[in-house]
Amino acid sequence: MKTTNENYKIQKKITTIIVVLFLIKLLAWYFTNSVAILTDTLEYTINVISGFIGLYSLFLSSKPKDKKHPYGHGKVEFLSATIEGTLMIVSSFVIIYEAINNLKHPHELKQLDYGIYLVALTGIINFLFGAFSIRNGKKNNSLALIATGKHMQSDTYATLGIVIGLILIHLTNYLWIDSVVAFIFAIIIIVSGYKILRSSIAGILDESDDELLEKVVQLCQSVRRENWIDLHNLRIIKYGGTLHLDCHLTIPWYLNIHEGHNEIDILEKIVKDNFGDSLELFAHTDGCLDFSCKICSKKDCEFRKFDFVKRIDWTIENMYSNNKHFLE
Repeated sequence: MKTTNENYKIQKKITTIIVVLFLIKLLAWYFTNSVAILTDTLEYTINVISGFIGLYSLFLSSKPKDKKHPYGHGKVEFLSATIEGTLMIVSSFVIIYEAINNLKHPHELKQLDYGIYLVALTGIINFLFGAFSIRNGKKNNSLALIATGKHMQSDTYATLGIVIGLILIHLTNYLWIDSVVAFIFAIIIIVSGYKILRSSIAGILDESDDELLEKVVQLCQSVRRENWIDLHNLRIIKYGGTLHLDCHLTIPWYLNIHEGHNEIDILEKIVKDNFGDSLELFAHTDGCLDFSCKICSKKDCEFRKFDFVKRIDWTIENMYSNNKHFLE
C-alpha cells in the first residue's frame, strides 16, 4: 500500500506539470501559427488525457484488496497504459494528416522567436519530469508511471526536432520544413506508442518478464541454503506495482511444519529485502524423495539413501519447470 500511494502522489505531480506545459504549448501555437507546434500541442492533448487516466488508474491501484479483487486493483495500470499507447498512435495519424494538408496549403508563420523559446522550455521540463516518472516507475514496478514518463520523453525528442525545424524556417524562410518536421516526429511518436502498447498487453496477458526472472533466479542461487534442495515451478505475475511470486521449494522431508515454514519465511525476507515490500511470495513446500539425495548437499543427514554427487545450479529454464530436479 505504501508503494501504490507513493505512485499516486507522484502521478498527481506529473499530471499538474502536464497541464501547465499544455497551456504553454497552446500559447506558443497562438504566437506562431506553426503546424509543427500545432502538431506538438495536439499530441500533448493526449498527454493531458493520459495523465488523468493514469492518475485514476493509480488511485484504483492504491485501493486495498477486497473480496472481488483478492490480488488488488493493480491490473488497471495495464489498461491505463494501453489507452495511452493507443491514443499516441491515433494522434500521430492526425498529425500526419495536418502535415500533408499544410504542404498543400502552406500558411505564413509569425513570431517564431517566441515560439522557439516557449517550445524549448516545455521540452526541457518534459525531459526532466519524464525521467523522474520513469525512475520512480521502475523502482515501484508501476507501468503507468513508466508509460507516462516515456510518453513525456518522446515529446521531448519531438520538441527538439520542432525547435530545430523552427530555427531553420527562421533562417531560410522555407515553410515546407514545418510539415516535414511534423511528419518525422509523428513517426517517432507512433513507434513510442507501439512500445507502450506492447508492454501493457504483455502485462494483461501475464507475459513473463525475462529480465525480472533472471534477477530473482540469480538472487535465489546466491543465497541458497542447505535445506533448499530444489526450487522449481517459479512464476512471477505483475499486478501494477505489486509482484506475486509463486514457487515450489523442496526441503528435507523430515522437517516439521514449523521448521518448513521457517525456511519459507527466510526466503520471503531475502526476496523482499531485494525487491521491496511490493512483492508477495506464495511458496509450496515439497518433501525430498530418494532421487533428491544426489543433488542435496546437506551434511550429516541420517536418512540419506545415496551419496551427494553435485548440486544443480538454478537457471530460468529449470526453475520455471514444474518438475523436481534430479540427475540422469
